[in-house]
Amino acid sequence: MAMTSGTSADSPEVLILAGSESDRDIVAKAEKVLQAANVAYRFEIASAHRNPDRVAELAGRAAEDGFRVVIAAAGLAAALPGVVAAHTTLPVIGLPVGAGPLRGADALLAIVMMPPGVPVATVGIDNGANAAHLALRILGRTSKPPGA
Repeated sequence: MAMTSGTSADSPEVLILAGSESDRDIVAKAEKVLQAANVAYRFEIASAHRNPDRVAELAGRAAEDGFRVVIAAAGLAAALPGVVAAHTTLPVIGLPVGAGPLRGADALLAIVMMPPGVPVATVGIDNGANAAHLALRILGRTSKPPGA
């Protein structure tokens, strides 16, 4: 499933990947922030476990496709952000999803514990809005804190 948002003149700058359709509500928080900032993005569902070749392809060609930053949302083992970072030189933002018996703590730890040379920035559990705010800052766009 691919979904692109932005004006027709815009090529998407942000690639949002989610490991499962069940992550959609968390991703919607990021989409809302990007839409408000008029930043074009593309949303794809691709699992590091169920679709590893597709994840590698999407991540590997992301820069060539014009993306400048990737948000990768995943719960439980949360392999997606690290796999994406292993296949691109673009900045990757890991978005841990609060799923399973540990409510996302396992996903958070999995994302922050990347080996040297495979950096992944990480936001709080279920904090899709902050993932998008960080993407805006990476893009050099204004992302003011709430109430500022």
